[in-house]
This record gives sequence, C-alpha cells and structure tokens, in this order.
Amino acid sequence: MKKKIFSPVGEKEVTRAIVDEFAKQFKEYVESDCIIIGAGPSGLMAGRQLSRKGVKVFIIERNNYLGGGFWIGGYLMNKLTVREPGQIVLKELGIPYKQYTKGLYVADGPHACSKLIASACDAGVKFANMTIFDDVVLRENNRIAGVVVNWTPVTALPREITCVDPVALECKIVVDATGHDACVVRKLEERGLIKAPGFGAMWVEHSEDLVVEHTKEAHPGLVVCGMSVTTTFGLPRMGPTFGAMLLSGKKAAEVVLGILKKRGK
Repeated sequence: MKKKIFSPVGEKEVTRAIVDEFAKQFKEYVESDCIIIGAGPSGLMAGRQLSRKGVKVFIIERNNYLGGGFWIGGYLMNKLTVREPGQIVLKELGIPYKQYTKGLYVADGPHACSKLIASACDAGVKFANMTIFDDVVLRENNRIAGVVVNWTPVTALPREITCVDPVALECKIVVDATGHDACVVRKLEERGLIKAPGFGAMWVEHSEDLVVEHTKEAHPGLVVCGMSVTTTFGLPRMGPTFGAMLLSGKKAAEVVLGILKKRGK
C-alpha cells in the first residue's frame, strides 16, 4: 500500500474543528473594547492601531472578503493611489510603491490590501465575515454600547421567511467604517439621534484633508472614519485615492484610545 501523505483525519474532525473554534472566538468577542463595522482600509487601519495598543477589537464585515475597495483601486483597475503623506503608511506596512508624480504615489492594490489585512491580523484583530450590521445597542443618554448583527445572507431571503432574529454584541466604543453608506450613522438618523447630510461631489484635494480633520466621535460611543466621515458631515467625496482613508483610520484609533482612557479602560 502506498504511504499516505496526510494525517488520518476525517470529515467529522474537520467540521468539529471549524465549529468549535468559531464558537469559542465568537463567544469571547460577544464583549469587546471596540467593534468596528466595515473591514475596508480605514477600518483595518483603525483595528490594527488599536490592537497594537492592547485594545480588544472585533471587526464586522458584511462581505466574504476583507479590504473593501482597497485591493481593486479605481475603475476596476487594481492600482491604488495615495497622495503625500499617505505613502508613509505604505512604507510602515511594507507595501512596495513608486512615485508617479510629485506628491502622488502608486501601489499594487492586491499587495497593499493583503499586507494591511495581514498586519491587522498579526496585531490581534478578529473578524466576523458575512455578518451585517442591523442596529445599535443603546444605554443611558442614548450612548452606543454595542451593535446588533445578523448573517448577511438573511437579507437575500424572501420577506415572508426572514424571521431570523439577530444577536447583540456589547462594547465600549463602536467605529463606523462602512464607507459612503455610513450604516451606523444612518441607523442613528432613523432613530432621530443624529442628522447626516450625505456626501458631496468629488473634490480630491479638499476632501482628503477634511476626512482626516473630521474623523472623530460623532455621537456618544460612536467614532466615524474613512468615507463614512463624508456622509456624516456633508463633505465632498475623494474618489479613487486612499491616503486619507489610511490616515483617518489611524486618527480614529487615537480618538478611540482617548475615549477609553477617559473611561478608565
């Protein structure tokens, strides 16, 4: 008989390993320091920075992949651009890049995205994929204290059979990194707790500075970063360039750390 290459492990052991380890992690992260909604570049960057400071971070992503539009660049062409000083973050993450013209740098989207994902994972960030934000958990004075989530595929079910109850996750602070959709902010708007004017027309030079500048706590317990900032504060969109998203993620982490420090975390 020909010698086998792999260990004698069958289907039931494989299934048990997946279920046991997923359940163990999910149970542990039912309570976190920070929950980030959206695993695009700003959310990944914020999670990386926070985890490196010892913050327990759980990122919720509605898709079956991480990175948002970071890997695909602009117009379905997987080259991404960053304007100075965004290249500093590329260098920090070990992402190869080149100068295209003064103040503008280009990198391969897949390489950049994989490096950022790996860096977040190495820092200790944990993820729940195919998981969609549904609602917020509110406490005294309408402070956000967690999120309500469900499986993304539930949204594709016919209305008459969508009675799949969501579950709640508690945390000290939530970060809305859901891009132009600003899903958490919009949910607060539905409840009359905030007013979001929506993003304006494209103006790259103006938008990137404003996105970083306005990255902050938009409601007690909620920090906005990346393109959700434009929707929340009525800022112009920035288009297919990513420097502000990376720097906004960094700033969001600083804001979260400040809030946690005030609360004695």
